[in-house]
Amino acid sequence: MELINLIILVAVALLLVSIFTSLISFRIGAPLLLIFLGVGLAAGEDGIGGIDFDNTPAAFLIGSVALAIILFESGFDTRFSSYKAAAWPALTLATVGVVATMGLVGVAARFSLDLPWLEAMLVGAIVSSTDAAAVFFLLRVGGITLRDRVRSTLEIESGTNDPMSIFLTIALVELIAAGGTDSPWHLVLMFVGQIGGGVLFGLLGGWLLIMVINRIRLEQGLYPVVSLSLALFIFAVAGTLGGSGFLAVYVAGLIAGNAKLRGAQSLRRFHNGLTWLSQIVMFVMLGLLATPSQFPGLLVPAALLALVLILVARPLAVWLCLAPFRFTANETTFIAWVGLRGAVSILLAIVPTLFGLPDGQLYFNIAFLIVLMSLLVQGWTIRPLAHWLKLIVPPRIGPVDRVELELPGQADYELVAYTIREHSPVVTGHRLPRWARPSLIIRDGQVQTIHSVRHLQAGDLVYLFTAPSRVALLDRLFGETRELAEDDRQFFGDLSLKADITVGALAELYGLPLSVRNAKLTLSDLFRQEFRDTVEVGDRLRMGSVELIARDMDEGKLLTVGLALEPATPPAGLRIPVIPRPGDLLHALDAARSRFYFRLWQRRERRQARRAERRARRELKRSGGDRT
Repeated sequence: MELINLIILVAVALLLVSIFTSLISFRIGAPLLLIFLGVGLAAGEDGIGGIDFDNTPAAFLIGSVALAIILFESGFDTRFSSYKAAAWPALTLATVGVVATMGLVGVAARFSLDLPWLEAMLVGAIVSSTDAAAVFFLLRVGGITLRDRVRSTLEIESGTNDPMSIFLTIALVELIAAGGTDSPWHLVLMFVGQIGGGVLFGLLGGWLLIMVINRIRLEQGLYPVVSLSLALFIFAVAGTLGGSGFLAVYVAGLIAGNAKLRGAQSLRRFHNGLTWLSQIVMFVMLGLLATPSQFPGLLVPAALLALVLILVARPLAVWLCLAPFRFTANETTFIAWVGLRGAVSILLAIVPTLFGLPDGQLYFNIAFLIVLMSLLVQGWTIRPLAHWLKLIVPPRIGPVDRVELELPGQADYELVAYTIREHSPVVTGHRLPRWARPSLIIRDGQVQTIHSVRHLQAGDLVYLFTAPSRVALLDRLFGETRELAEDDRQFFGDLSLKADITVGALAELYGLPLSVRNAKLTLSDLFRQEFRDTVEVGDRLRMGSVELIARDMDEGKLLTVGLALEPATPPAGLRIPVIPRPGDLLHALDAARSRFYFRLWQRRERRQARRAERRARRELKRSGGDRT
């Protein structure tokens, strides 16, 4: 009994230490997963904790379950719109990119570790995939706001490349164990079964999960338990019947997360918390499994392999895979750098030991060191690199909280909370429609109603009951700011235009060059034409000396367009097709004419402001008010 209590005490202590040391990560900007791995190393047999943990089968079992939970939540939180924006480039990276990375790292391992070719390729396969948890945590928890296409590419790639890496690792281990005598057709059938079975079981499992949650009446607290149980059931069934359980559980989460589920917000909170727990448990456990005293002799070859992976293999694979997809150089560079290795690589490094390969510990130690170096070098530099490449998008302010309501008659409503910003439309005089009137207002810590508050102020916390379809409209009333900061102004432009005005009208107003075939197109049509229906916020079109910028979108539809009247050097990393001009002389004339019309517009605005001021003074005189 005392031993059981001691085990529980140690496990909970490690969990609490990991949670509280995460505060250090947020303060110093260290990769959070590196902190969890460090806690495991510190508590291990060569650390201050002295815990001797070498049960590789138990570690692989716990790690597989934790990874399945993480992948389910990754799919559950990924929108279909992300696939529309980045499916093909991401899936190319998740397949061709993984194979290319394996090959390049395998060649380096062949000479740096003096291994046979199959074993060298096994080292490459183990570290060939990016880690879903590491990428999701850095992009979502780290608060890095990227353009949709770049973020979607990274998230989809990290969620879908694990099955390919797992297949390559297991196939190579089986080949090595069989002395290289397995038939190539066996590997082909194995690949088709793994990928095809994973997709099939994922689709069926996602449909089953939706049916069970929406049609079976249970106690409210049981729905998260049902979703977790079904996710692990899908994972286990797919793996038992020859498919990829990891791909199946990701696909099931993707299908369920994009469907209308009962208590969806509660399910998201539950799986988010469970993912945190799984991540901590997996990294701490893998840290306990490591033996740092064996690392010094492998530091040089591991460092060489890490450099090849980070600076050669990953960038080359990414550039080759993304070449057909119109990514800018800055976007491709960033995607190449965000190739973090994590728990998946360490978990796969256990497989050779489970199969009884003689160099099993070598694979584990090499993979562990490469993951450490990846988290140290890449994880610590992602945010500065995103700023340096100018890929950070000014964040859009949305609700601070959303609670789904289960109402009689299956009414679909949510309780939404906003903190009102200084320049929100509701503060600057925009009239609220009836359906957007707050039910509750908290001002200076005091609860008030809309009837007791004459005007909403910046800093008010407002609560509203609304249908989910109207949240995007509420974002514009309560969340967005009208006046842009200087960095935002550089990104979104100086003026805001409706996307339904025609190109001809815009060209006439500002004296811009005009192609006759584009004259009757709306600005929305023009962007769709230039970007092949993949328009996203921040995309730019140049007309003469001005730039048009996709500024505000809703469910793929362009609503407003920014106009940069005298742009300086175009922000790097943005797709900027240039509308053709007939020559340098005409370009100079266009620029001069645009500046002329801009100055006329400025003068008109100043005249109108002076007239308004004079009218206000006359009104004061008539009413006998204060003349100052």
